[in-house]
Amino acid sequence: MSEKNLVRVRDVMHSGYCQVDGLTTVADALKLMKQKQAHALIIKKRDGDDEHGLVLVSDIAKKVLAPNKAPERVNVYEIMSKPVFGVRPDMQVRYCARMFNQFGLTIAPVIDTAGEILGLVNYDDLVLRGLAEQL
Repeated sequence: MSEKNLVRVRDVMHSGYCQVDGLTTVADALKLMKQKQAHALIIKKRDGDDEHGLVLVSDIAKKVLAPNKAPERVNVYEIMSKPVFGVRPDMQVRYCARMFNQFGLTIAPVIDTAGEILGLVNYDDLVLRGLAEQL
């Protein structure tokens, strides 16, 4: 594959997420997600030595809805995954797909060298916007 045909994570990532504080309630997070049409929550770092967290809609379904917990009484830090696997924006989509497979991931934040989140990438992005673009 020639260099010009390489598709990178930055080429396929999306911005369907919201960043919130860990003390945000699930009820408030859901309102924000609905308003912003987001599919995931990135939980902000508390300080420079902390790591980002991640909450997916499936986490809310499994950890709040299914056990019949009140969303206004659950904070997102209680249901988040932390730390999260991040991917570099310059990673080739094929290596990102391999990493997803190897570690059982379905989504990952795209994080630059300064530790800032640039977007999210998932299997849909990798296949429909990455592989399909090469055909």
